Amino acid sequence: MSGFSTLPLPAAQLAVLDQLGYQEMTPIQAASLPLTLAGHDVIARAKTGSGKTAAFALALLARLQPRQFDTQAMVLCPTRELAEQVAQEIRRLARAQDNTKVLTLCGGTPIRGQLDSLSHGAHIVVGTPGRIMDHLQRESLQLGSLATLVLDEADRMLDMGFLDDIAWIAERCPPSRQTMLFSATWPEAVEHLAERFMHQPQRVMLEETHTPGQIRQRFYLISEEERVPAIGKLLRHYRPASTLVFCNTREQCRTLCEQLQQEGFVALALHGELEQQARDQVLIRFANGSASALVATDVAARGLDIAQLDCVINMVLSPDPAVHVHRVGRTGRADQQGWALSLVSETQRRRLEEIARTNHFEPEWHALESLTDDPTPLHPPMRTLQILGGKKDKLRPGDLMGLLAHAASLTCEQVGKIQVLDQVSYIAVRREQAAETLRRIGQGRIKGRSVKARLLT
Repeated sequence: MSGFSTLPLPAAQLAVLDQLGYQEMTPIQAASLPLTLAGHDVIARAKTGSGKTAAFALALLARLQPRQFDTQAMVLCPTRELAEQVAQEIRRLARAQDNTKVLTLCGGTPIRGQLDSLSHGAHIVVGTPGRIMDHLQRESLQLGSLATLVLDEADRMLDMGFLDDIAWIAERCPPSRQTMLFSATWPEAVEHLAERFMHQPQRVMLEETHTPGQIRQRFYLISEEERVPAIGKLLRHYRPASTLVFCNTREQCRTLCEQLQQEGFVALALHGELEQQARDQVLIRFANGSASALVATDVAARGLDIAQLDCVINMVLSPDPAVHVHRVGRTGRADQQGWALSLVSETQRRRLEEIARTNHFEPEWHALESLTDDPTPLHPPMRTLQILGGKKDKLRPGDLMGLLAHAASLTCEQVGKIQVLDQVSYIAVRREQAAETLRRIGQGRIKGRSVKARLLT
């Protein structure tokens, strides 16, 4: 670790950092700050709690001209709660600069007070895409002097369907701006976002490592006839909120998924025979927490990036030690613990020995008989609402969130991912509110039309 004094920061800023207890730079700060302070566009993978707010705040403050009372920096966040946290941290770090005004612009709060504040100017605005768009359309927010644009938790904003809103906002920012993008995960959509709005960005991709004990591997010796029913036993014993089960063939996927559904689990299958529309729906439902188990082949799961995956189960060991590591590494991310459970037949013991030898671990064996068969239903935390209407109907995530807030009185905490496709939209809501939400929004209207919706089962 290195200290902040190694950076080209003013003495007053270094003094503020010392007062706030910033002694050593975190890895994301040490890797990104030399680049951002030099003026480069940067895209960085950084999980929550890694110190990323200071990583971009110090850079945008370094470019700020306090005597120029225009909006010079803007931070886009997925939620009001995060925007308020970011704004508070920027204010703390800005103590070295006199009269730096930081303003939050988020939905869910009256716009009149924001209009009054903007009429008096602000150096830095932190907000959610929908409310930032509202102010730009009203011309209450001017970006002619913007020097820095930050996209914080870009993956979460994309999960919530804000891609088009981000594009609309970015197109109204000066092309000479510096852009910084921070994301906890790195799905393909984030890469496309970076390519679209950034100028020769520098990439800061710190290797995601697992601390000892973060992934807990256990192996179960089974007979072939025990293989399929053993999966349900593992789920009822460990009771993970989300599980990815790996099979080696499409037929294994179909057979296991049907068995789990018969046992009362909300399980989905992902394999190469699915049409694109069906594949999209399966991925959306699993990623938004509306299914307890996704049964997939390695090929079908390629590129799948699910945050906070509690458990991985190998129904059949992969013949490739590297593939086993890749499967197991999908759980235990972002400082979360995860289970990796594998079923091994007598004929596969030699294969496991090779995997263990290659990856330097000693298999921890357990017996199926030791599992507790808890009969309580394992329900996923969310359910998915399908709305008939999408981008071609000019629907935006903000429209759908507004419908949920006004027609069903839902808060942001009760709503999960929102995804707007061309002709249909999907919204994850808390399971206990799902049925009542469907009833209420069916009585509402969106863009002057009645709402056609159903709950996916």
